[in-house]
Amino acid sequence: MRRLGELEAEIMDRLWAWQRPATVREVVDDINRGRRVAYTTVMTVADILHRKGWLRREKAGRAWLYEPVRSREEYTAGLMRDALGDSQDRPAALLRFVEAISDEDVEALDAALRTARGEADAGTAPGGRA
Repeated sequence: MRRLGELEAEIMDRLWAWQRPATVREVVDDINRGRRVAYTTVMTVADILHRKGWLRREKAGRAWLYEPVRSREEYTAGLMRDALGDSQDRPAALLRFVEAISDEDVEALDAALRTARGEADAGTAPGGRA
């Protein structure tokens, strides 16, 4: 999975945060609060994101309404899979990753692993130990 470009990420960030379909005009107006960007530039990038399969769109009058096809979490997970896939020593890469993350992220990773394994009580280690 290729990392999103700067403007692609800005567009996706807004649509993910808003959790609703939006027009290019809404996105442009929001981006322009922090920096200037042309309507046609955002329209072109939104169309590219649509062609790449990141956005779906539906006609609403004369405008298109855009919304993400995948969640921010799915995007992040894809980047993580790709980064891990580039490693020649996956266990070592995972170890270095876990050593570098915060205690809160370690706990979140542990909970995610328990959930993925289908453990009934996320607070109980395998074998019934707490």
